[in-house]
Amino acid sequence: MRSASNRVRVGLLASFTALAAFASMGSATAATTLNGNWAPFNRCPVDAAAMLAADGATDTATCVSSHSASGTIKLGNSVVPVGASDLQIGVITHPGGGTTVVSPPEGALVADSAQIPGGLLGLMCPSDIPVITNICNQLTDAKLNRVTATIESVNNPSSFSLVAGFSVGKPIVTLPVRIHLENSFLGDSCYIGSASDPILLNPANLTRPTSVSTQRFAGDGTTDSTGPMGRISLLGATQSDTTYAVPGATGCGLGLLNWAVNLKTDLPSASGNNYVNLDNAQTYVATINSPGSVAPDAGKLLSQYWHSAAQ
Repeated sequence: MRSASNRVRVGLLASFTALAAFASMGSATAATTLNGNWAPFNRCPVDAAAMLAADGATDTATCVSSHSASGTIKLGNSVVPVGASDLQIGVITHPGGGTTVVSPPEGALVADSAQIPGGLLGLMCPSDIPVITNICNQLTDAKLNRVTATIESVNNPSSFSLVAGFSVGKPIVTLPVRIHLENSFLGDSCYIGSASDPILLNPANLTRPTSVSTQRFAGDGTTDSTGPMGRISLLGATQSDTTYAVPGATGCGLGLLNWAVNLKTDLPSASGNNYVNLDNAQTYVATINSPGSVAPDAGKLLSQYWHSAAQ
């Protein structure tokens, strides 16, 4: 029995290379389509209480959006491709430069889902253990075999720095995430990272933006050189982080498959052993040009403008 168990363990570990695809991040939620210069901010949490309360005299509300179409990520000893990702947050800047980050209801980060190549067939089959063989025989159903991996935001981002967006090597934001692996046999609670022990991504520019520009626009998003809204566009940077640690997997197959994830990918993995690179990041920042002139209603006006741009 020990020999058979070891064979299953080896088969699982060899096939779990496919876990690398989990970096392609989770399915985006439906978002509002906005006109013109508002378009990148279709998930900005303008109606959050903290954003509405920003008066413009002391606290200023800002919308931030960053999109990357591709990249790579290393967790432990696995290096894999990253799918398209969309990060959107509201940022409230306080006197002295401190910030509070506000997430949209669906979380700060949404992106494309990924399927693990080979699914569970690649993880466990063939096997000479009757229980596992029985599972393998059921996996002729493609739906049962499919394993979907999703990166999910947990908790709230923090430590946003607009200045870092113009610089190299300075963290732009701290983003707590977890990775959800979904399959009938893995169960509903298979995660790498959690709300209590998240993966803390700290992306920084590895290269400076290739294009930096400013735009002024009307409240409804139409370009207007005298409009009340302003937008900064920082395009073409490569963003990277090498500082985050990765905790071990939990809840996979009622906990029985945690070891397969952990051993193959060498988890948990300490800071310095992991990295993420996001290619061609497109970052946008929008706020009212002179918020003090519309105090104490700047946050409310930002929300009004955002809604007026909805198509």
